[in-house]
Amino acid sequence: MAGLFDFHDEKISSGNASVSVYQPLADRVRPTSLEDVMGQDDILGPDKPLRMLMEAGLSGSIILWGPPGCGKTTLARVLAGLSDSDFIQLSAVTSGVKEMKAAFDQAAYTRKTSGRKTILFIDEIHRFNKAQQDALLPHIESGLVIFIGATTENPSFEVNSALLSRCQVLVLKSISVPALITILARAIEKDDKLNREPKIDISDDSIERIAMMAAGDARIALNVLETCCEVSRQKTPEKPVVTPEIVAETFQSKLLRYDKGGEEHYNLISALHKSLRGSDPDAALYWAYRMIDGGENCRYLFRRMIRFAAEDIGMADPFAMTLAMSCAQAFEYVGPPEAHLFVAQLVVYLATAPKSNALYKAESRVKRYIREIGEPGVPIHLRNAPTKLMQELGYGKEYRYPVSQSVFICQLLMGKKKLLKSV
Repeated sequence: MAGLFDFHDEKISSGNASVSVYQPLADRVRPTSLEDVMGQDDILGPDKPLRMLMEAGLSGSIILWGPPGCGKTTLARVLAGLSDSDFIQLSAVTSGVKEMKAAFDQAAYTRKTSGRKTILFIDEIHRFNKAQQDALLPHIESGLVIFIGATTENPSFEVNSALLSRCQVLVLKSISVPALITILARAIEKDDKLNREPKIDISDDSIERIAMMAAGDARIALNVLETCCEVSRQKTPEKPVVTPEIVAETFQSKLLRYDKGGEEHYNLISALHKSLRGSDPDAALYWAYRMIDGGENCRYLFRRMIRFAAEDIGMADPFAMTLAMSCAQAFEYVGPPEAHLFVAQLVVYLATAPKSNALYKAESRVKRYIREIGEPGVPIHLRNAPTKLMQELGYGKEYRYPVSQSVFICQLLMGKKKLLKSV
């Protein structure tokens, strides 16, 4: 079986010369065996039933769900090798029913001529519409292809239930920092292009920084490593050194992983809400700025926090609503990025304010009571009586103005009453 870092450069002909086609480091060092797939021990550990099935080539159709750079495509290719199957790869971004039909025809021809199975791997399967996903069903059912789908989105929401019922969903995690360090160290050791003369001097601290800043994405980590090595060769050709400063410069324009329309959006706003409710200003600030740095519209954050001021703080601190509205209006007046400070101010205030959801519960009880008793008429003594006929009918007749309360308010305004006793 091929090793972890066995690879070759593809070549194309240009006249009488053969020109190497560039492959990114992440592609050059792609694992080819389960032993070399890092960071997914929860499902691929040596004693895991799934691993035993995979090694025996008995794995059925699966959907790989995980964040970018966690090894979904790599695992699909490894499975194809273990099951001794042909491998057809499509992307739901650029492919449709036409490309799938061609893949099915090829799979049928392969089975007829050689008896070999075909693994059909479709990346970004959540981008297929219902009709496109349904086109897979009869061929999965008949066993013509073993289907492997990959998605960064929650399959419960993005994949048809009919397709889900025919597949096992495997949840892949972001690669841990120690696993990323191992992946980077192996790449430095094995990759010929990284090891060409003059040799690169890269410290353990620089490797660890890359691993930490890659946010669990092995593809980013490897490609940043390659970029850092090339930058260092340009800066100091005689003795290239990858310093922490070069790593920081390379990562300077890296965007945080955040999908404003996907599951990560709801995960982050949930984390912010729960941190506010838990009175943890540090965590709340962290989650708020994760969303801001990811490009979230601050108006959305203010809408959620205005609601929080009523739902989770309520009458325990009525000023929370006033401050929430003031910060939202100030944001519109000043504008980002300076106005991001207003988000921070409101986040800290809401997190540290006293909490009471009594108002929210009262609202729920009232709405439930209305549904249960229906809509009875307003009691006659509470009705408005603007006309003589209505007065003759008794509208408002038994109503009694709470005089004692009225007298108290008048005396309070005149300074003759105190709300609190003297201490």
